[in-house]
Amino acid sequence: MERFFEEKIVPDVIDAAPLQLLGVTYDETFSIEPGIITTPTQVQNEPTIKFAGEPGIFYTLIMHGMYQRLPIDPDAPSRKNSINGEWQHWLIVNIPEGRVSEGDVISEYIGAGPPKETGLHRYIFLLYKQKSRQDFGLPRLSCSTTKGRAKQKVREICSRYHLKNLVAGNFFQSEWDDYVPKLYAKFR
Repeated sequence: MERFFEEKIVPDVIDAAPLQLLGVTYDETFSIEPGIITTPTQVQNEPTIKFAGEPGIFYTLIMHGMYQRLPIDPDAPSRKNSINGEWQHWLIVNIPEGRVSEGDVISEYIGAGPPKETGLHRYIFLLYKQKSRQDFGLPRLSCSTTKGRAKQKVREICSRYHLKNLVAGNFFQSEWDDYVPKLYAKFR
């Protein structure tokens, strides 16, 4: 998981790299390897997440983006000018064992949408083990809204909800392509 250090996800977003690789696959054929460069077109649809969950254990999946550099975009609006900090693309909590589809979706998936001429942005998937099923008390965010997604720091989420055990992770990098205006048009 050296790529987490090379691309400065450690220490920008998390303090230590995950020990296991989180399986992330788009459109059943495009698998994410740590640090791979993608286009927003390639990652526009919600991916399939695979991991070997433990019986009776619940998990939280966080995807953030970094607009320098939250499912985070810590690089918003650019890697050098990170005023929006981490941006939450996807948040699912109370995932039983390894069954992501049975978890509680807090923030619906929004794919990569880096602004034009801002370079590569990092998009990070982190899987945390929960102590038990819990009520996060967070409002549900639809994929048609950006409200409530900016400046959502992974460290703060983990502290607030006692997510101490990072189980697995993965990330990709992406920069603007002609799909981004279509993505922005979906937001209210």
